[in-house]
Amino acid sequence: MQVQILVKLMNKIAIVLFLYFLLIVGFPFQGNSQNKVSDELIIVADSIFSSALSDLEEEIEMPEEIVSFTPTSAYLIPDDPIAAMLDELSRQTFLEFYDFCAKKNILQTDIDIIVPSFSDSIITKRIEHLNLHTTMELSYNAVVARYIELYSSKKRELTSKMMGLSKIYFPMFEEMLDKYDMPLEIKYLAMVESALNPTATSRAGAKGLWQFMYTTGKMYGLEVTSVIDDRCDPYKATDAACRYLKDLYKIFGNWELAMAAYNCGPGNVNKAIRRSGGKTNYWQLWSYLPPETRGYVPAFIAVVYVMNYAKEYGISPLEPSIYHCEIDTVTVKQPLAFDQISEMLGIHYELLTFLNPPYKKGIIPASATKPYILRLPNQYSGLFIMNEDSLYTYKTLKGLEKEQIMAELKSLESQEMQYHKVKSGETLSSIASKYRCSVNNLRSWNGLKQNAILKVGQQLILYAPHGGAKPNASAQAKAPTQQASAVVVSSSTSTKQTQATYQVQEGDTLWNIAQKYPGISVEDIKTHNGLSGNNLKVGQMLKIPQ
Repeated sequence: MQVQILVKLMNKIAIVLFLYFLLIVGFPFQGNSQNKVSDELIIVADSIFSSALSDLEEEIEMPEEIVSFTPTSAYLIPDDPIAAMLDELSRQTFLEFYDFCAKKNILQTDIDIIVPSFSDSIITKRIEHLNLHTTMELSYNAVVARYIELYSSKKRELTSKMMGLSKIYFPMFEEMLDKYDMPLEIKYLAMVESALNPTATSRAGAKGLWQFMYTTGKMYGLEVTSVIDDRCDPYKATDAACRYLKDLYKIFGNWELAMAAYNCGPGNVNKAIRRSGGKTNYWQLWSYLPPETRGYVPAFIAVVYVMNYAKEYGISPLEPSIYHCEIDTVTVKQPLAFDQISEMLGIHYELLTFLNPPYKKGIIPASATKPYILRLPNQYSGLFIMNEDSLYTYKTLKGLEKEQIMAELKSLESQEMQYHKVKSGETLSSIASKYRCSVNNLRSWNGLKQNAILKVGQQLILYAPHGGAKPNASAQAKAPTQQASAVVVSSSTSTKQTQATYQVQEGDTLWNIAQKYPGISVEDIKTHNGLSGNNLKVGQMLKIPQ
């Protein structure tokens, strides 16, 4: 609407109001004179008001349809971190490989099946019954009800997957909780934390079943290097989580506040206690806690309830093809790669990765003075022990022999973890250039998606050579240590840079090709050639950045 139209309309309305005011107050006329003036004022007021309506209809064109308004991200309600973790479980490729097979007609997810629902009174009675068997305090209210609906209805298929995964992890959780004399119900907390995804990574950088941040993990003895991440080790991380939660319980005196502190840190819980005037009941502190923590304990209560009454909701576990009792451990005393174990013993590489998530590069950096644990299906542990010496010297079909493993370990161990705080104007590309790594490396180290947007002040984890970041000497020529007839090097007289071209030979992998060129990584070759996977074809020409 134009400004002049509004001004014109408001002026006429003001005159009409003034005339009606005069009618109410009256005039210093007597008898017929007063009646005559009143009648004339009414006529004038009606005329002005009709004129205003007419102007409004002529000047203003009403749109044929209302255009919808799309709010900016500043007005969007943020995603629930607990629901987001469930969604991440649905995207994990190990669930596709790892033979989870639901029994027919047990999980009722057909369109014509109505998901069971129960009244608040029934749920309250069930939770009261659960309270009889635990030292924890389980409550029921509207917030808990929302998460019960999430696990029992909206995400029921993922709940079924978690129930299947629980048969792999819960026996170990219960053993560890019993060791530290803690309530066994705390095992359900891992479902809230990671949806029982051993490699889950949060937006803040927390990792593993128990979602340890780097600093907290270090405090509780979890090793994190370029090759190892103990935060993803189900056994070590569970032990650390028990010790951390028990320490928090000693501070706050109840498990509800201990769990809240596990999520947002003890400092934030202490602040909430101060703001509330010294209250120590979780629900009395609820409104003073950080927004992301307010759903944490309610989600835990909901998981405890749904897991104990899953049958009533028509949910059964998607049974895995391996259980906790079918997994054995062996000790590795020399460097060993998953490729060697997979090819020589005939174990699926993906299964090795699933059972051994802390080994980030598929390499076990073991030595006689520092052995490491490898988890295998029971039927393979005897084979490993009988063929251990041969395994260490086994040359795989891909050419990944001991010398190459040692070379890669030396390269990885020469790097140290660093933190970078994002500054205004920085991009992944500029940060990667500063620390002499690739953009794909930065994404991998920090669990960033392809379209991730950096925020000023965000902390990024990266691995750089010892000594810190140095200017990227891109102008320095890099020459391969080995010359092969399959390699053709071309140069341009207009620039100082050269580009090598490599023709793929039988048995080549991206890794052993990269080893021929100092300073070139697998990610460099993939990025330069637009490769999304690791598959190569004999005769394929690859460009090697120089």
